[in-house]
Amino acid sequence: MNITIGHTTFDRVAYDADADVLYLHVGDPATAVAFEESPEGHGLRDDAAGHVVGLTLVNVRGGGDRHQPLVVTIPERIAVDPGVLASAITAA
Repeated sequence: MNITIGHTTFDRVAYDADADVLYLHVGDPATAVAFEESPEGHGLRDDAAGHVVGLTLVNVRGGGDRHQPLVVTIPERIAVDPGVLASAITAA
């Protein structure tokens, strides 16, 4: 399953239903060398070249209105349509 957010297509997708956290990564997670937090509290992982290769989205199901976009800044502010994340959430 692939999920595209902004200009990045994540090809490794895992959802932790108990924690309500969606883990997204491009290729091998070992390529991440830096971690930071977005203004919204999501985890961002960058490779050595400074490209976002990992994204940890928190509170994806329980974050209020399920019809409202989930917002993440990576580095531009992106509103993610809940439908984009729905397949990963329901597959868990």
